Formats: sequence, C-alpha cells, structure tokens
Amino acid sequence: MKRFNMIDEDFICEECGKKVSKLGYTARNHCPYCLVSKHLDINPGDRASKCFGILKPIDIEKSKNEFKIIYKCSKCGEIKKNKAANDDSFDKILEIMSNK
Repeated sequence: MKRFNMIDEDFICEECGKKVSKLGYTARNHCPYCLVSKHLDINPGDRASKCFGILKPIDIEKSKNEFKIIYKCSKCGEIKKNKAANDDSFDKILEIMSNK
C-alpha cells in the first residue's frame, strides 16, 4: 500500500488567512507563516482523515540540519510530525522552540 501521495497545492491558511503557494519540491502541508496545518490525512496525502481539526505546532525537533514540527490536533488531540519546509518562518520556529 502506498504510504505517501504527493499533493502540492495552493491554499488559504485557516489560522492566519494568508495565501500559501505550492511548495514545488514536495507536498506543501502547512502554512510557512504561522506553521499551522490541518488534519486531513492519515498517511501523507491520502485525505482519509475525517477529523479536519487544526494542527497547532507545539514543539520543534532538530536533527542534524533538519527541523520537524510537532503538531497536536485541536479537535482530536492526535500528535503528528512534519518536516519544516525551506521557506518556513525561522522566527516562528525559534518562537516555538523557546516556548518549551
């Protein structure tokens, strides 16, 4: 069974209201301005979740030169992780890291 379905599309962030453009090199799965996402998937890109809650960034993991955003769904409480994108707000990443 395929575990990753590439969906890279423009959207309007439900948290900050900004227009978010496609990422271009992989699937865009969160807002680069406020880092908020939406609980749409069970496996990346499958759009199989019935939750549709807002995934709020609660922490950042740093591994080598990569950051992972840790989310908690505001509706169902599920914890998810996503890689930070190249154009994500580094100031927002630092803010989340400092709120530990």
